[in-house]
Amino acid sequence: MQTFPPRVDDTRPRSWPRVPRGRWLTSFSSLGLVLGAVLALGLASPSTGHAQVDCNTLPRTVIGVGGSASKPLLARLGATLAGLPDPTTLIYASPGACFGITPYVDGTPITGTANYWLPDGTEQTCRLPTAGLTPDFGMMGTAATLCSGVTALPAGIGDFAGPVTGWSVLVPTESSQTSISAEALYFIYGFGPSGGVSPWTEPGQIFGRNATSAALIALGLAIGVPADRFVCGLAGSGQPCLDVRSNGAMITALDTATNPEAAIGFVSSEVADASRAAVRTLAYQHTDQSCGYWPDSSATTFDKVNIRDGHYFLWSAYHFYVPVDGSGAISDPDTRRVIGYFTGETPATAAVPILDITIDNGTIPECAMQVWRDSDLGPLYSYAPTDPCTCYYENRATGSSACATCSDTSPCASGTCRRGYCEAY
Repeated sequence: MQTFPPRVDDTRPRSWPRVPRGRWLTSFSSLGLVLGAVLALGLASPSTGHAQVDCNTLPRTVIGVGGSASKPLLARLGATLAGLPDPTTLIYASPGACFGITPYVDGTPITGTANYWLPDGTEQTCRLPTAGLTPDFGMMGTAATLCSGVTALPAGIGDFAGPVTGWSVLVPTESSQTSISAEALYFIYGFGPSGGVSPWTEPGQIFGRNATSAALIALGLAIGVPADRFVCGLAGSGQPCLDVRSNGAMITALDTATNPEAAIGFVSSEVADASRAAVRTLAYQHTDQSCGYWPDSSATTFDKVNIRDGHYFLWSAYHFYVPVDGSGAISDPDTRRVIGYFTGETPATAAVPILDITIDNGTIPECAMQVWRDSDLGPLYSYAPTDPCTCYYENRATGSSACATCSDTSPCASGTCRRGYCEAY
């Protein structure tokens, strides 16, 4: 267990107040208007510079919408599906996580542009119909009911669990900071520079997202700042914090910060892992923990052991929101097949090795988890997957595993042989 020296934020009382409402300028009731404007402007995804095709002219399309944290994982699967003899075109618009449920709640179609991927992984942009369309699925890193105005899932929409993503609090690589506590983040993102948490006291260097972001929602749940009371939660509010609009843009903002020591932000752990040359993940000390933990066993590894065993608090499972029939099954067969890769309903094949795709993205499959929670950022409990893949995960993610290898002709001395490794059961 890595320990860290006391910080100014570690001395704050364990019982700390909610952010006072008087600190905020507006409510978040206009979210629907903001979301519609973003999609209408085509801000869901950047243009690649090539001539855009109509999305509905592409072969066998499955169209999704949601947050940018989901995009790298879908890009890997999309490239794989595009390379099959009977290809499927996975199309995704990523204006923000809460867009993953909005079209089903208020009937607002998605418009503008979206991305799809060629078999070699090259990202392309296509035009959605001018009149818009209802997506085949929505994808979010947190539950839909955490979005403003969503109190329950609409009738006919199912919620399907996907793999686990971590949430990383980041600083530029030039920063000398190594850890941060929940209390410190409460004051940083509840009050901005006036929160007084050194060195994060400089206006313009505290980077965030708006309240449609799963990363902001998840972090807010952990630190006790509601999404609609975040310093960065209201675009144009005049608060000294910048909404950078996507995970990728967060990396760029931190990498180019004018004062690296005072800069801070947050993204999904997959995006953080892919950007370690530009940013560094801080160890996170949750309320009542005695020290901070990285998502991994160290700042330089990729094993996600502290997420998988419960030491690192900032994680949640992806949610897929999809129209379902009367029996609760996904209505559209192509969408059912694509989402089924993540839920296990669609068997993995040599051509679509979904476990490898998930692990290589830096996302954690459910079979590698040893703890679970029934609500986003809720209490943890011990968890035993029905088909554990811890040994395979560790070897795939890090290049080695302490587990014994096995085969049909070389059985395990103890445990169960799964995917070539002796799992505990």
